[in-house]
Amino acid sequence: MAPRDNSRRRKSGGEGPRSGSFLGRLVKGLVIWSCAVVLLAAIGLTAAVLVTARSLPSYDRLKSSQTGHMIVVRADDGSEIVTLGPSYGKWIPISRMPRVMQDAMISVEDRRFHDHWGVDPIGIARSVMVRVQKGHWRQGGSTITQQLARNTFLNSSRTFDRKIREIVIALALETKFSKDQILELYLNKVYFGGGAYGVDSAARKFFGHSGEQLSLGEASIIAGLVKAPSHYSPTADAKAAVDRAQVVLETMEDAGAITPAEEKAVDLKSVKMAEEAGQNSARYFTDWVLPQLDQILPDNDQQIEVWTTLDPAAQRAATEAIQTNAPKGAQGALVSVDRDGAVLAMVGGTDYVTSNYNRATNAVRQPGSSWKLFVYLAALEAGYKPDDKVVDEPVTIDGWTPRDSGGKYAGQIDVRTAFAYSKNTVAAQLGNEVGFGAVANMARRFGISTPINTLPSMVLGTNDVRMLDMVRAFSEISAKGATVIPYGIRKVTTTEGEVLYSHRPDPAQQLVPDYVAAGITDLLQTAVAIGTGRAAQIGRPVAGKTGTTSSNKDGWFLGFSSGITTGVWMGRDDAKPVPGLQGGTAPARAFAAYMRVATAKRPPEKFQTELKLPTQQLEPDDETLQNNPDSYFYVDPNGNIANHQGADGTAVAPAPARPRDDTTPVQEDGGAAANDDFLDRATGRPAGSAHRPPPTGRATPHPN
Repeated sequence: MAPRDNSRRRKSGGEGPRSGSFLGRLVKGLVIWSCAVVLLAAIGLTAAVLVTARSLPSYDRLKSSQTGHMIVVRADDGSEIVTLGPSYGKWIPISRMPRVMQDAMISVEDRRFHDHWGVDPIGIARSVMVRVQKGHWRQGGSTITQQLARNTFLNSSRTFDRKIREIVIALALETKFSKDQILELYLNKVYFGGGAYGVDSAARKFFGHSGEQLSLGEASIIAGLVKAPSHYSPTADAKAAVDRAQVVLETMEDAGAITPAEEKAVDLKSVKMAEEAGQNSARYFTDWVLPQLDQILPDNDQQIEVWTTLDPAAQRAATEAIQTNAPKGAQGALVSVDRDGAVLAMVGGTDYVTSNYNRATNAVRQPGSSWKLFVYLAALEAGYKPDDKVVDEPVTIDGWTPRDSGGKYAGQIDVRTAFAYSKNTVAAQLGNEVGFGAVANMARRFGISTPINTLPSMVLGTNDVRMLDMVRAFSEISAKGATVIPYGIRKVTTTEGEVLYSHRPDPAQQLVPDYVAAGITDLLQTAVAIGTGRAAQIGRPVAGKTGTTSSNKDGWFLGFSSGITTGVWMGRDDAKPVPGLQGGTAPARAFAAYMRVATAKRPPEKFQTELKLPTQQLEPDDETLQNNPDSYFYVDPNGNIANHQGADGTAVAPAPARPRDDTTPVQEDGGAAANDDFLDRATGRPAGSAHRPPPTGRATPHPN
C-alpha cells in the first residue's frame, strides 16, 4: 500500500481550520466575556437596586421629609406677611393635582416618563455625547425620577460617582413606587425658586392662590421655572418667565398634551401675578413677634404657620401716616393695639430697607409731657378731682424751677384745664404733693419697664421710656384701669392645620379704682377737645396726650378711641433737635390720619368720665381718711420711706436734702413730701389753711 501524503493534507486544509479556530475563539471569548461582564454588571446593578429599594424610606416618610425649618407668618385675615426658610405649601395628592400641571411638567422635563424604568437610555446617550463634546456632565439626560432622587437623597454635584448613585436610586424608586406616586412626590418637592418647594408653594407665591386652581398659563410658568428658578422667576424677570412659559406651551403641543388651538388661546401676558411681599413696614412687626416663638414653642421642629394679630389695612394706614407726616430728616414710629392688647399695626421707622431698627419696641426716648399721665393718675388716686382748683404760678422745688411754654402763667385754674394745656408748674406741684415716689410707682404699675428716677423734673418726662410701654399704659386707661398686655401671636399651627399654640389672655387686674380711670379719661378727652392735642381730632370721641421734649428733640402723641389705642413718636436717632416738632403737630396729625382708617368700621364710643367716688370720699370720716396714726409714713428727700415717729414717740425729721442724679433708684412706695406753705401757694389757699381738715376727696400729706 502506498504511503499517505500528509503534507498535502496539512497544506490544503490543516492551517485553515486552525486559523479560523483562533479568530473564532477570540471573538467567542470576547462575546462570552462581554456577556459575563454585562451579566455581572446587571446582577450587581440589580442587587444594588434591590438593596437600595429596601433601604428607601416609606412613601409617608418621603412626603414628610423636608429640608430646613419653614415659618409662614400670617396677618389677622390669613394673608401671608412673610415666609422664612424653605416653603413647602400644602401637599397636593396626584388625584387633585391639575392635569395641566402634570402635562406641563412631563412635557418639558421628561416626555417619556411613563415609558421608562426611571432611567431613559436615550437621555443617557445624549448626556454622554455632551460629556465627550463639552468635557463635563450636564443634566439634560435626567428623568423626573432621577431629579427626584437627586433632590431628595443627593447633592447637585456633577460627578460620575454621583450620577451612578442617582441612577441606582432612580431605579430603586421605580421598583418601590408607582409612577403616580413618583410624580406626586416630584411635583410637591421640586424647587421653583424664591424659597418655594412644590407646586402649591409656587402657586401661592407667584399667583396668590392654591396649587389646585392653576390655569394652563400659570402651569406653564411654574413648569418653566425648574430649569433655572432664579433666572425665570416672575418676580425677578417677568419677561423671561413669559418667554420660557411660551416654550413650555410649544413643547406641550409638540408632545400632544394640548392642541394647537389651546396653545394659541393662552395669553401669558394677562396672567395675574401676586404682589411681591415687600421688605418694609410689616417686617418691624415680624421682627418683634418671631423671637417670641422661642418661649412659645421652644422645642418645635415642624414647619409652622404663625397667625398674628396684624391688620393689613391698619398696617398700610400706619405706614402712610408715618411716611407722610414725619419731618424731613426725622424718624417716626407707631404702635396700635386693640382693647384686648392685640397689636393691630406696628411701624418702627420710616423705611425698613434703609433701617430695620425698631424704634417702636427697642428705642428708649424721653416722653415729655405725655408722662404727666402718671402724675395726674397719682394725684387723682390721692383724692384730687378734675374740677379741683390749682394755681399755675412760678414754683421752685429743691432748686429746680419748671417753666410753662411761652413763659406765661394762668393763675388759678382747675385740674382739667391744667392738664389740657399741659401746665408744667401744676404738674410739678402735684408731683411734689403726692410724692415723686408715688408717681414712679404709678408708672411702674402701668407697665413702664425702664429705670425711673425720682428727681423733681421727672414729672415732665425726663425718664427714658419705650414706646410700646407707653402705648400699653394708655390702653389700660382705655380699659378703665384694668391690665392690658400687648401681644402679636393669636395661634401657631402646622402647615396641616394642627394647633400647637393658642393665645390665652391672663385674667385682668384692676390697676386703679374706676373713679380714677374715669377722672384721667376726662382729662385726656379735654386735652384733645380744647388743649394741646386738638390736631388729633377725628370726628368722634378721642382721649389723648401730647409730649414734647426740650429743644424739640422728641414729639409724642398717645391716645385712644373706639377701643383702639395708638401711640406715635417722631424724632431723630441722634437726638438732635427737629425744628417745629411738637407732640401736637406732626405726631398728632399722624395719629389722626391713622385712626380715621383704623376706627372707620367701628361705632363711636362715649367715654366713661363720670366720677363715682367711694362712700368714704363722698362722706368723709376723719378716722377713715387718716387710718391708724401709727401707720403713717413719708418719703424723705432721698426717696426713702421713713416712719413718722422715733423710738421716743417724737416725729422723725427727714434727712437733709442732698443732690441726686439720674441714677437714683425707683422707690416702690411713696407718699407726699411737701410743706404747708408750699401747699398753700400751690393750691391757692390762704396761708395757714393747710392746717385745717382737707376738703372732701383730698388726701392729707404728712407734715414735714
